[in-house]
Amino acid sequence: MGIAALLHARGLRKTFRMGDSQIAVLKNVDLAVAPGEFVAIEGRSGSGKSTLLHLLGALDCPDAGTVSFEGIDVATMSSSARSAVRNRQFGFVFQFYHLLPELNVLENTMLAAMVEHSFLRYLSLRQRLRQTAQQLLEDLGLGHRLRHRPAQLSGGERQRVAIARALMNQPRIVFADEPTGNLDAETGRQIMSLLERLHRDRGQTIVMVTHDRTLAKRADRILLLQDGRLQAAPDATKLI
Repeated sequence: MGIAALLHARGLRKTFRMGDSQIAVLKNVDLAVAPGEFVAIEGRSGSGKSTLLHLLGALDCPDAGTVSFEGIDVATMSSSARSAVRNRQFGFVFQFYHLLPELNVLENTMLAAMVEHSFLRYLSLRQRLRQTAQQLLEDLGLGHRLRHRPAQLSGGERQRVAIARALMNQPRIVFADEPTGNLDAETGRQIMSLLERLHRDRGQTIVMVTHDRTLAKRADRILLLQDGRLQAAPDATKLI
């Protein structure tokens, strides 16, 4: 790739038990992601895309293989160090938003910052963090929705809040799991345009999984997850 990988997976394997059977979902998967790259991983429903994303984002552990972030094997880190990497260095955007219904838009956006600091430290930083969250939401077109709760928002607005939350701690990598999967086609296109803008204007590194080739083609590089293995998409028009 020419540039040292920011994230590097080697030989990832993952098997799940279903009744008396074992299903090998991932079979010796390798992946290197460079800083500032937008990678799309395409695959059918049930192909293991979300499983792979969870392993890359240190939300789960592989049965075999390694995931290294900035050259350090995540598995060798202490539990607290892994949690710190997930919270500070990684941002997550999921299909179903995962916003807390009792919190308003501004509070949901600030969640990652609340988790990062002790209570007293958070209190001392609260005003600055609030300003950061408000600026993010304004940049994402939600400046007029700060006090609204998730139930008062459209699907596209909820996903934009989820993206703002993912960006709150200025992560090195954003992991997006079917970020348009719960949206209508037009709103999905708007969310994809937003991710592209973050990549283009901020140099944000993004790893996205999707079943939609049209969306995948908007990334720098498209990989296909099929039969538990990752390979270059054979008919992609935007490959590096």
